[in-house]
Amino acid sequence: MRQINIENEVNRIVEFIRTKLNNSGFSKTIVGLSGGIDSALTATLCVKALGCSNVYGVMMPYKNSHPDSLGHASILAQHLNISHQVIDISPMVDEYFKNYAPDADMLRRGNFMARIRMCTLFDLSAKHQAIVAGTSNKSELYVGYCTQYGDSACGFEPIGHLYKTEVKEMSEYLNVPAPIIKKKPTADLWAGQTDEEELGITYPTLDEILYQLIDLKKTDQDILCTSIEKHQLELVHKKIRQSEFKRNLPDMLE
Repeated sequence: MRQINIENEVNRIVEFIRTKLNNSGFSKTIVGLSGGIDSALTATLCVKALGCSNVYGVMMPYKNSHPDSLGHASILAQHLNISHQVIDISPMVDEYFKNYAPDADMLRRGNFMARIRMCTLFDLSAKHQAIVAGTSNKSELYVGYCTQYGDSACGFEPIGHLYKTEVKEMSEYLNVPAPIIKKKPTADLWAGQTDEEELGITYPTLDEILYQLIDLKKTDQDILCTSIEKHQLELVHKKIRQSEFKRNLPDMLE
C-alpha cells in the first residue's frame, strides 16, 4: 500500500479547500454528518481550512437509523464547535414509498434516502450561501459504492483522492473522536448493514488492489503474484467496470 506524508497531505487538502471556495466565491461550506469517519474527516479538514464559524453540519437521520449515527455526529459537531442542525428525513421518505412504491426493495429505499439527503444539503447550501463538501473517498468512488446524485453529489471532494485506510490514518492524526474511528464503517441504510459485508471485501484488501491497479498500473498477473487472490481481483475489476458511469458526466452526442 502507498505511503503518504499525512502532515503534508493535510496541508495540501487545506489549501485545496481554501482555493476552491475562493475561486467559487464562497466563504462557507456545508457538510452532511452521518456519524461515520468520512464525513467526520471532511468536516475536520474544512474547519482546519476555514475555521469553525464557516462550517455548517447537517445530520439527516431516518427513523430506522442506528442511534449511534446521530450520537457520533453530534459528538463530532461539539468536538469541532460547529453550528449544526438535525433534520429527520423519515416523513419525506415514508410519504413517497407509502403512496407510490410500497413494494420497493431495500436498495431503492436506500438510494432514495441518499438523494433526499442530497436535496436537503443543496437547499440549505442556498440558505447559508455555503458550498456542499463531498465526503466520498477514493476506494468507494472507484468501485461505485455511492449513490449517483446522492452522496456522490457535491461542490468538491476534499478526501476523494484518499483511500479508506488513509482516511482512517488521517483521522487518527487529526484527533477525530475515537468512537467514530473505531466503529465498523456503515452507510446505515438498514439494520446491521456494514460496508465491507456489502462490498464483499475488506477495505485494506480493496485499497491494496486499487493501489496496484490505479497508481502502480500493475497487470493482473503481477497482482496475483502478491497475497491478492483471483476472486478478489475479479470482484474489484467487476465493480470498477460496472460503476464507470457514476464517475463520468452523462453521455451526449457531439
